[in-house]
Amino acid sequence: MQFKKSLVVPLSLILAVSLCSLSLPPEEKAKNLKVLPKNISHEELMQTMHVFNKSLGVKCDFCHAHSKDDPKKLDFASDILEEKETARDMMKLTMRINKKYFKSGKDENGKQIMTVTCYTCHNGQKEPVAAPPGGMDKGPQGPPPGGHDGHDGPPPPPANH
Repeated sequence: MQFKKSLVVPLSLILAVSLCSLSLPPEEKAKNLKVLPKNISHEELMQTMHVFNKSLGVKCDFCHAHSKDDPKKLDFASDILEEKETARDMMKLTMRINKKYFKSGKDENGKQIMTVTCYTCHNGQKEPVAAPPGGMDKGPQGPPPGGHDGHDGPPPPPANH
């Protein structure tokens, strides 16, 4: 009798785990990944997309086209929008910059160091801004050092009265 009881618990657990695994649908793999790793988990993919959303201040349909069958849904595999290919190009660019200038993005102790990201240039905007607000010639403190009113050379002589 003791032998039967000791088998009931493990067999019940095995049966429960088997039934649970049958009821869970397998994680759907993303299609048409050209820059991101093909084996990226759904969770990692969603985290990456969320970073893009925040870095560019956009929603998913900025890069992903609406489905032809159901316009309320997005066709994530579609390459119809130019912005998606631009995003891929920008991802490759930042990867090259980070590999060349920042190595792995970690210092010798394994601590994260500064790397170039979408936010580095976009600052939450769809398009990066080419110049700071107010232009390039004068900052909030006046003209840049070495130049007066944006010109190189010595300051003009004082005006005679």
